[in-house]
Amino acid sequence: CLSFCDIRTRPWTSMECTDWWERVVMTEFQPSDWLEKFRMSRETFIFLCGKLKPRLARQDTHFRRALPLEKRVAVALWRLASNIEYRTISGLFGMGSSTVCKCVRDLCHAIVTLLRPVYLCSPSVQKVEDSARHFLSRWGFPHCVGAVATLHTAILTPSANVANYANPDGWLSVVSQPGRLFASIAEHSQLLLETGFYLSQASIFHIVLSRYVLLGEPGYPLQPWLMKAYSKKKKEEEDEEEEGLAEPRRAFNQRFVRAWRGAAVALLRLRALWQCLSKRNDCSLDVVPTMILACCILHNVCEAHGDLFRGEWHGEVTKGENPQPGHTAARAPSPPGTSDHLQGEEVRKLFCDYFQHPQLQQQD
Repeated sequence: CLSFCDIRTRPWTSMECTDWWERVVMTEFQPSDWLEKFRMSRETFIFLCGKLKPRLARQDTHFRRALPLEKRVAVALWRLASNIEYRTISGLFGMGSSTVCKCVRDLCHAIVTLLRPVYLCSPSVQKVEDSARHFLSRWGFPHCVGAVATLHTAILTPSANVANYANPDGWLSVVSQPGRLFASIAEHSQLLLETGFYLSQASIFHIVLSRYVLLGEPGYPLQPWLMKAYSKKKKEEEDEEEEGLAEPRRAFNQRFVRAWRGAAVALLRLRALWQCLSKRNDCSLDVVPTMILACCILHNVCEAHGDLFRGEWHGEVTKGENPQPGHTAARAPSPPGTSDHLQGEEVRKLFCDYFQHPQLQQQD
């Protein structure tokens, strides 16, 4: 009879080459290399791995060794930072393309689950008051605590409901509003805010939105707590305006644009850090929103740890490839007859009066 005692089993998985990761990255990478490839210092990378360990660490089995935690994180960060194809990354790190895809998905979900409560928590009352003082001293805009802007991320053509993803410029994208907005609260302090339900229900905004305002793009609805610039009128319409009305509006728009520009700079910085937001994202639609949120959280992690931002990264944001759609056609304006719109108009007029009277500004 046959004896099976001497038959040796063979693991089904193949052994990929990992020399590049184990020797080059882990032992030869200089600080500049870590910053260029992973968009963070090695110290921040190690910190991130420690925070994500509860969700990303895996155990060895009888059939295969688990991927090291650091390698799983590095693979996903490389993808977010460069947006290069999975097969290219798989060749670098010595693993299959499907494994790379899973690493990216797992990392994004882990970041949102574990780090969001720390790096995207609602600002304290003191933080909001500090932001208001910053906007007043830096740009001369009183009672303002932040500026919000919209990010369009290009995607592959979905299998259904294609029209729902078409933006005003004719290409398909996932929009970070109304679900999520990247907001600049202070000069070097960006965070993510959610509009709608979040802004109206979060306890911190119940306290501050009666006293402060946010600045939004032209496509946002005018609200008592959300200001936007006056729309540009045709020449013949300007001539028909009441005497003295055009100049206060121009003064408001000038001050508004200066203060709101920080949000646009914050978005450009975010896209420069994580190229998956700047180029077409080929991931499935169920992953893209989580990926966008994870990139915002990673940005705040890097800011908190003082990691350098290289100015040349701005050049990597290729505006010609997927330029952000124009704001004027992004969303329909709020109906002018609604209560919120009328109250918002009154608040905006108060700002116009403020900017027209230097004696009021001197009192601040």
